[in-house]
Amino acid sequence: QVQLVESGGGLVQAGGSLRLSCAASGSNFRIFTMGWYRQAPGKQRELVAAITRGGITNYADSVNGRFTISRDNAKNTVYLQMNSLKPEDTAVYYCTASTVGDLYWGQGTQVTVSS
Repeated sequence: QVQLVESGGGLVQAGGSLRLSCAASGSNFRIFTMGWYRQAPGKQRELVAAITRGGITNYADSVNGRFTISRDNAKNTVYLQMNSLKPEDTAVYYCTASTVGDLYWGQGTQVTVSS
């Protein structure tokens, strides 16, 4: 089992920045890809960004150039630096972590961007 604890969400004005963190614990297995998804009211959950253990990243087109994902393998922690935030970035953001055969989800953290 892997437990994921997210932090860093909140309310910010458009154009502002937030940094999300997610710490994984409890796993005896190596964690491979970590990532962030988001779900806005009335919309499907979507991938925001992901990063492999080796540091290869992938971004949704809507956040490319504004968001940066990074990780600290020694701490099993993933970060999401969000800059130039827009009202349409408002959503619950979920951290994910994959091990061999399993995908784990955090409880989610609310990000609200006011116009």
